[in-house]
Amino acid sequence: MARHPRHLAALAALTLSLSWAGQALAWEDVGHRWIGQLGISTLPTTLPAFLRAPQAVSDVGEWARDPDRSRGSGRTHDQDRDPGHFADGDENMKILGGPLLAKLPVTRAEYEKQLQAVGQDSWKGGYLPYNIIEGYQQLTKDFAYWRAASYGEKTTKNKAHRAWLRRDRIRREQQLLFELGYWSHFVGDASQPLHMTYHYNGWGNGPNPKGYTTERIHGPVEGEFVNNNIKFEAVKAAMRPYAGCGACNINEMVGAYLVNEAQYVEPLYQLWNDGGLKDGDPRGIAFITARIAEGAAELRDLVTDAWNASGKMVVGYPGVAATDVEAGKAGDAYDLLYGGH
Repeated sequence: MARHPRHLAALAALTLSLSWAGQALAWEDVGHRWIGQLGISTLPTTLPAFLRAPQAVSDVGEWARDPDRSRGSGRTHDQDRDPGHFADGDENMKILGGPLLAKLPVTRAEYEKQLQAVGQDSWKGGYLPYNIIEGYQQLTKDFAYWRAASYGEKTTKNKAHRAWLRRDRIRREQQLLFELGYWSHFVGDASQPLHMTYHYNGWGNGPNPKGYTTERIHGPVEGEFVNNNIKFEAVKAAMRPYAGCGACNINEMVGAYLVNEAQYVEPLYQLWNDGGLKDGDPRGIAFITARIAEGAAELRDLVTDAWNASGKMVVGYPGVAATDVEAGKAGDAYDLLYGGH
């Protein structure tokens, strides 16, 4: 993703001015494709089989690249969407001195108010957390509608209703896979540490007591190094086991994920200074492999949790929980889902 030049104002006693007109395509084509493919192909078998079909896995991987491929569509498009790829965290795990990553406001509107309170906004600081949260919520709703249509197709005694419900299920599957692939891009963005910091392309012009590089390292780290050194099977092997949200809410889960990835900003800079991100260096290979693997694992976890949460999501009008539809409490699902006559 490309960031327009922007000024970063005072953070406590710190003032930085960072300008960059180059590209910042977190993990570029290769990494985003792998995150989409691995996040979906490793889903538990308790989720619908259509998600893990070979063609679906391939398609999700390709669609995962779309948010970057669409850049350059126009000034309005880019100005609004580009900040959705990053969150400019500071050393205190705050976005430009405002909202805490670990305690994200419930809505983007509240997030915007907290940024404005410190003289910033989400076009400068980024709103990546809310792209992830919104996508999760949409996925949960789509899963609920798929459940209702799938159940109705199997149980209705009306042939015409069954035919419509089958078409509706297929449409929902197509929609789910595209939305899932597109959304997976942002989940992957967050696993690139340079998308979680205002030191996103060299340390910048402010205080730098540890002497981190001021070179423009963003592109070489996520592009050249990945292409030359990282292997698909190694990323797959590095994926951790499922660790779902449990009793937490989606804002808490996303906040924890972002905090976890932001902690790798300084290790990445130290690795660069130590020469560990030169081609062939095992230190850099292990580091970058682990970050891409975490993006894939987080995607798998979020999709799994969205499925698990979808049973309580209401569908149709008047709203009926998906699990109640599946329990036969809503009658013919066609009457609930078709709407009108």
